[in-house]
Amino acid sequence: MPLQSPDAVVMVRPLAFTRNPETAADNSFQSPIDGDAATPALIEFDQAVSDLRTAGVTVHVFTDDGARNTPDSVFPNNWFSTHTGGHIAIFPMFAPSRQRERRADIIEFLKHTYRVQDVIDYSGLEHDNLVLKGTGAMVLDHLERVAYAVQSNRAAPVLLERFCTHFNYEPMVFEARDAAGTRAYHTNVLMTVGTDFALVCLDMIVDPNRRAEVANRLRATGRDVIDLSHEQISQFAGNALELGTADGAVLALSATALNALSDNQKTRIARHARMVPLTVPTIERAGGSVRCMLAGIHLSPRPTK
Repeated sequence: MPLQSPDAVVMVRPLAFTRNPETAADNSFQSPIDGDAATPALIEFDQAVSDLRTAGVTVHVFTDDGARNTPDSVFPNNWFSTHTGGHIAIFPMFAPSRQRERRADIIEFLKHTYRVQDVIDYSGLEHDNLVLKGTGAMVLDHLERVAYAVQSNRAAPVLLERFCTHFNYEPMVFEARDAAGTRAYHTNVLMTVGTDFALVCLDMIVDPNRRAEVANRLRATGRDVIDLSHEQISQFAGNALELGTADGAVLALSATALNALSDNQKTRIARHARMVPLTVPTIERAGGSVRCMLAGIHLSPRPTK
């Protein structure tokens, strides 16, 4: 299994999809949703699952029953992550509605289907007001063992350090702001790290020295570093995920993001991964895109009997 790009993902089908007012204050990617959003969101979700499976990705689908008031359940990458060697992390969330997204049945499914050695549960630290929103707050370079993280109230420094110690990553923290000066709320809105390439809006990194450090660190791995603009970030071009298939790497991204990329950028990406655009404009109005919808499975499957 490729270290950087999982070949399986968990996705959560949203039955009561809507914009989440609890997270709107610091998520500048949210936009108003008028009328019924649940029906188009379900259509978009089901088509995204079909497109990923057609591309060769294994997709494990769970359904949100809609009874727990979890409007962001379609974005499961925030509450758990998986890691080679059989490790799972469960993360503390800030908004009460997002805390309710954690599901024991998903963790039990992973234990049954994949080799899991241990589960490290940080969620109890919510009582200490410590938050670390998984692979939204962190973009993980699994090959070089670096955890890129923007400074925000969704990535408590002490918990980031603890996670990196437990899972053997080096934290690389920086301040990032959009063109209007608004602080980035998640790292995965501005950068994607694949096996042989990276997408990143370097201009969002405020400190020029830190900006150079991030760029140099990525380039030192031999990756093709594709710089994105502020405008492309606003169109979710940084919110993508490289996945593995039997036919090679694919890059899952939204149709919105693909349309925002220049021809040159598309050509450079295509050298490393086949792009699989997913049409999710309704879901994107909630402030997240394709990367947020995919919880990558970096675990070894149990042998089938």
